[in-house]
Amino acid sequence: MSVAENTDGIAVPDEEMLKRHLAAEATVKSFHYEKPSGGKSAKGRVNLGKSDNIRGVVQIVKKAGGENNLHYHTNASSFWMVLKGRVRFYGPDDKVIGEFGPYEGTMTPRYARYWFENIGDEDLEILQVGAYGDPNEDSSGRTDSSPQRYQIHTSDRFEGVINPKG
Repeated sequence: MSVAENTDGIAVPDEEMLKRHLAAEATVKSFHYEKPSGGKSAKGRVNLGKSDNIRGVVQIVKKAGGENNLHYHTNASSFWMVLKGRVRFYGPDDKVIGEFGPYEGTMTPRYARYWFENIGDEDLEILQVGAYGDPNEDSSGRTDSSPQRYQIHTSDRFEGVINPKG
């Protein structure tokens, strides 16, 4: 696979690269997030979209009972940004990584141990963008470092609104 340049220095893809462009461009999707109604558990997840190496989710954590436990991921780094509410992130031995409000957050690299909790007076809505190290692996490789405070498999699951026009 190669890319040549024209006389203006613009990349001109070969046939194989053009096929990759077209295949990728056919899967571009837009989304719109709104907090869903009807969630019954202490935690919910709205899947916004995914590709082979990146996933977007909004986690909704109620005031009590939705906090998680110290854990890490072997196949995913995450970018976290608070949309609404307040969150406190912790590392090992409950060392505070930081407290964040709207439009603030942190990044957790693969293998970094952390947990977080809602510290606001309202539901926490936090955007998680995960970058996956092995695109052939569907799992983030979540590994618990302490007992779970909340059973993840019982959380509410929702799909984001995908805009039909692309």
